[in-house]
Amino acid sequence: MSYEISQVFAAPRNLWRGFAGWLHERMPKGLYARALLIVILPVILLQSAVAYFFMERHLQAVTSRLSAGVARDVAAVVDLYQAFPDEDRRLILQRIAAVDLSVDMRILPKAPLPEETNKPFFSLLDHTLTRELSRRVRQPFWIDTVHSNLVEIRVALPDATLQIFATRTQAYASNSHIFFIWMAVASIVILAIATSFLRNQIRPILRLSHAAEEFGKGREVEFSPRGAREVRQAGAAFLEMKKRVERAIEQRTTMLNGVSHDLRTIITRFKLSLALLSDKNEAAELQKDVEEMERMVEAYLAFARGDGGETATKTNLLALLEEFKADTERRNVQASADFIGDPEITVRPAAIKRCLANLIGNAQRYGKRIELHGENDGRIVTIHVDDDGPGIPVERREDAFRPFYRLDESRNQDQGNSGLGLAIARDIARAHGGDIHLDRSPLGGLRATVTLPV
Repeated sequence: MSYEISQVFAAPRNLWRGFAGWLHERMPKGLYARALLIVILPVILLQSAVAYFFMERHLQAVTSRLSAGVARDVAAVVDLYQAFPDEDRRLILQRIAAVDLSVDMRILPKAPLPEETNKPFFSLLDHTLTRELSRRVRQPFWIDTVHSNLVEIRVALPDATLQIFATRTQAYASNSHIFFIWMAVASIVILAIATSFLRNQIRPILRLSHAAEEFGKGREVEFSPRGAREVRQAGAAFLEMKKRVERAIEQRTTMLNGVSHDLRTIITRFKLSLALLSDKNEAAELQKDVEEMERMVEAYLAFARGDGGETATKTNLLALLEEFKADTERRNVQASADFIGDPEITVRPAAIKRCLANLIGNAQRYGKRIELHGENDGRIVTIHVDDDGPGIPVERREDAFRPFYRLDESRNQDQGNSGLGLAIARDIARAHGGDIHLDRSPLGGLRATVTLPV
């Protein structure tokens, strides 16, 4: 039984979820747009309700009374015409209609009434005036409220056709547009005030978001909490978090500098001891081990320390790529470098140079030809490092970024080192708010793509 009940409510529930999903896809995503929508929707709904329930009833009541007055005037004219059919009395009747009743009466020869035309669906005047005339005029009649600014009424009498013209204002409340104009003006003023207020409330949130983004990219930005109480609390929490992160980075850097100094001291002692050994063959082998240990220690410390302490400055990426191109050609490897767009962006120059050096070093080690291409589209800077080497299998490209991970293929980056080249490069790119991806190169080898936000 419970299963049948759940099946009965399943269709409406799925329909509602589908509508909610459809509406969610079309709703604005920004906080400013959503907040503005929260203000606009109630105003629109309120005005629509007022216009429909109040104004419709008000117009209907006023139009009914005015139309009843016109119907009474028409009925009076018809009765007077039938009561005084003399030819000399008709001029008096026309004067009474024009002066006292404010309608224009004409006496036409006997003729059939025009055919009924399609009435406007939402015409309140047609329906109301027809109803009121039906109550007071017993003869056949015909009305036209569409083709002119006047209301034309024709009444079929036994010996003639009375044609009566009345202005629309006599039968219809024509000043309703003033109410809508005032509503529109008031709505515009309210929305202008709401927009200005919301903009002032949203601006501190945008400043906080910008400060957090710039801090994540390693850039220093001036920020002080402003706005509503909750926004100021969020800003104060961000500043406190920023201080803790900077303090942690400073402590880690100090510790690593101490560790680096101690390890280098020990390595220096090894070198001195090797220099004093009498067996040169044995000393040469140990010297290679010491040099390998020194390279590994430097790699470990570089990966753990990162480049968080460096200040971000304007850096010319084209000049950097040209420098790597010259270095690659000195290694007897063909190279080309080009850049599209503005090559200057704000980054930590030493860190970006180390990131590109690790990628280009891998390309130099395994390829005979290298192409360096950069592009700035105004939002994202993209740098491609292509080579014609053996490449990396698709299923192992993400593994290549793991720290201390070594590939067993012929394309083993950091061969003879610690396996940290790509890990350090991606860590630097992500510290700038970007990333690194590996793909197949147009040259047949590996393509390393660095993306950095402008």
